[in-house]
Amino acid sequence: MNNKPLSIKAVLFDFDGTLTEPGALNFSLLKETIGCPENSPILEFIENLPTLEQQRKNFSILERFEKNAAMVSKPNSGAEDLIQFLHSKRLHVGIITRNSLKSVEQALHNFKYIQMPEFDVIITRETPVEPKPSGAGIKLAAQQMGVDVENILMVGDFVFDIEAGKAAGCKTAFLDYKTLPKPLPVESDFTVSSLDEIKHIVRMGLPLSMGKLPNDILEEFLERLNFQDPSVLINARVGEDTAAMNVETAEVLVLKSDPITFVTDSVGLYAVIINANDIATSGADPRWLLTTLLFPIGSTASGVWQVMHELASVCRQWKISLCGGHTEITDAVTRPVVIGMLAGTVTKRNLIDKRSIQQGDQVLLTKAVAVEGTAIIAKEFKDQLIGLGVSESEIDVCGRFLTDISILEEANIARSFDGVHGMHDVTEGGLATALEELSLAGGHKIRVHMETIPVFPQTEKICRLLDINPIGLIGSGSLLICCNRDTTEGLMTRIKEAGIDVTCIGEVLKAGRGIEALDQDSPAEWPRFEVDEISRLF
Repeated sequence: MNNKPLSIKAVLFDFDGTLTEPGALNFSLLKETIGCPENSPILEFIENLPTLEQQRKNFSILERFEKNAAMVSKPNSGAEDLIQFLHSKRLHVGIITRNSLKSVEQALHNFKYIQMPEFDVIITRETPVEPKPSGAGIKLAAQQMGVDVENILMVGDFVFDIEAGKAAGCKTAFLDYKTLPKPLPVESDFTVSSLDEIKHIVRMGLPLSMGKLPNDILEEFLERLNFQDPSVLINARVGEDTAAMNVETAEVLVLKSDPITFVTDSVGLYAVIINANDIATSGADPRWLLTTLLFPIGSTASGVWQVMHELASVCRQWKISLCGGHTEITDAVTRPVVIGMLAGTVTKRNLIDKRSIQQGDQVLLTKAVAVEGTAIIAKEFKDQLIGLGVSESEIDVCGRFLTDISILEEANIARSFDGVHGMHDVTEGGLATALEELSLAGGHKIRVHMETIPVFPQTEKICRLLDINPIGLIGSGSLLICCNRDTTEGLMTRIKEAGIDVTCIGEVLKAGRGIEALDQDSPAEWPRFEVDEISRLF
């Protein structure tokens, strides 16, 4: 499955050997008759003959072979049913072939239900456009049908069909008869063994109806996901409304729920990591995830699968079981929303409670501020950033911050130190809000040395250009750790050895609440944000 969800509005077919049964035209005999080398394309060979007389003679032979083949050709298995299916879905249908228009018309006489008027566009070698493997014919067809090239599926049984599709920028489906001596030199988006399989591909690219995901599609998707956690007694499956887990060996069950609403790309990754981060701050292992997936009207099954597949892949990476949930298409949302509910387990002895932080504890911050916000802005506001003078390479670097929004590794290191009294991950509202939340949850005031707060240069630049404060920008990927002084050096060393930046930015004060900010040892105002800075951009 490609990174971008499949969306199909038109299907183009090669003709000979795709809509018709293969073998009617004996290409080897034709090449032998006109003297064309076996590894040379016929049209190009004829067009490159030295004299016009030779060209005309061999084109005449080609047309005779095509006519004879068309007269005896038969519809390929499932071809007529597939065309009728596509029409029932109100999709554009076309033909793009290196054959002549006359041979196509002749061959269609052998079809029972499908004739020339059934096709919205027919591109043949007489059409004034460069033939396959050029993508020019597909682009012309897209223009005539009034659809974007990226919404076309090109179906064919020969390498030229796939090369043309790739050159034009559309999706491709290779009809593989297992007769080619070696693999295709270009990779097709899909490979099928029969035309009937095209229905499934098309269905994945059609808008879904409002309501629950159709059961047959849901069942297929769930079968693709691999449920292997023996502690999960009842897994996700069609008709099952609950999940059941064996918690016999767990002393403490830690629960977390969070929706993902800001992003469209990588929403599945965010849903797992944002919930897992909070579980990890308690010293627990994230174990079981339930998700509610809400998709806007117009979403395709391909788009739904992309999110489900991403959820499962990230869960496997962090040894979390995706064990159930609900999927729905609804007009209540305008972009995909994923609501995750994650459960984790920890022994009572190892449970980390923020109420345990103590006066004198050092406050550490991993990575830097606004890791998540930097990645979101790079992906959602790319055009605006380019307009402000940010280079595409800089935007790409910012987008890759997405790979750093997990704090699971540093939290796992921190929980192994007895002197760690509290952890809190930086999320909505950025570091400013996270420190206030830590103070409230821990029941102690916190002093912050503002000059020590780390900000990546890319973050500083885009925030300056967009006039937002990185300290108030959503910041998953950064972990606040409160630990006693004796633990600080050893913990920071271990975290740095893991390749993760960590900075001491302050200390816990006496019981109370609130932030005392210093800048170069002088009192400073600690910024407060009613809403996350990123909301001003949206």
